[in-house]
Amino acid sequence: MKIEENIPIAKITTMRLGGNARYVITIENEEDVAEAYNFAEEKKLPVYVLGCGSNIIGRDGGFDGVILINKIKGMGEHTKEDEGAIQLYAYSGELLDDFVCYSTKLGYSGIEALSAVPGTVGAAPVQNVGAYGQDISQTLVSVRAYDTKKKEFVELEKDELDLSYRHSIFNSGKEIGRYFITRIIVEVKRGELQPPFYNSLQKYLDEHDIHEYSPETIRKAVRAVREAKLPDPEEIASSGSFFKNVYLKTDKEIKAAEAAGIPVWDGGKIPSGWLIENAGLKGQVFHGMRVSDKASLVLINESARNYADLDAARNEIIERVREKFGYTLEQEPMELGK
Repeated sequence: MKIEENIPIAKITTMRLGGNARYVITIENEEDVAEAYNFAEEKKLPVYVLGCGSNIIGRDGGFDGVILINKIKGMGEHTKEDEGAIQLYAYSGELLDDFVCYSTKLGYSGIEALSAVPGTVGAAPVQNVGAYGQDISQTLVSVRAYDTKKKEFVELEKDELDLSYRHSIFNSGKEIGRYFITRIIVEVKRGELQPPFYNSLQKYLDEHDIHEYSPETIRKAVRAVREAKLPDPEEIASSGSFFKNVYLKTDKEIKAAEAAGIPVWDGGKIPSGWLIENAGLKGQVFHGMRVSDKASLVLINESARNYADLDAARNEIIERVREKFGYTLEQEPMELGK
């Protein structure tokens, strides 16, 4: 367990903003977890768990607490294959993309569309990470976590996690901060995804005359699509998808949107990237934050000096979309500090 003091949040998050964290502790195994929480308790400081920092925005006032950086590694087969299905495990400090790669190389379908999604395995259940029609809730069996209330490790079944679009007990409600996820188990199967696929993925497959949809093929196609549109947050300061998609709840709302020429996908989803682009914001710069000219859903930190710049940029974008279409966008990345 490595303990560091007064570390800039900007250095451990991919948007590269934020003041200092009082302490940063690197967690390398499960034994470190309880020890780190005991350290924070002795110091009477709050705790925040961080993976790659790709879905966190640091605030200028910093964090007077303890950030735990998850580096617990390992993955493998949890069960033997039975009738084409198998359960795989991964520890939470693994990169999600590495776990997807492991699954697809074994020939299993279920998480291949999550290829190249930034972040760690441990973050996947927190946000119920999803892309191109898959999300982690579709394959998740359980998570192993340290329960800070009971001060012991527990196994939580999927049904206990209240998973929905970008939502779980880990990021919403009274249980926020209670659990430190150390491992997940998913169940994947032999087989292939079936078309039709999301527009950009289907377009890539059609353009490359691809009609075989094995997990490996879909993984390669998804990576190609993402790499063409989305900046690597390790190289370009961003947080990946910055705004959540808009979900309409009633048939009346869906019909009104369609009548206005706004695309509505299955489940009543309006792509927020479409709203931003068609509000004329693609490629524009607001307070040092650029709306990506490849994927309007992404904000790139070109020259923003602080959180206040990002805050102003976000509010202007939200207001412009609201004025144009009447919908209010919501930020996807969580925030840390004051």
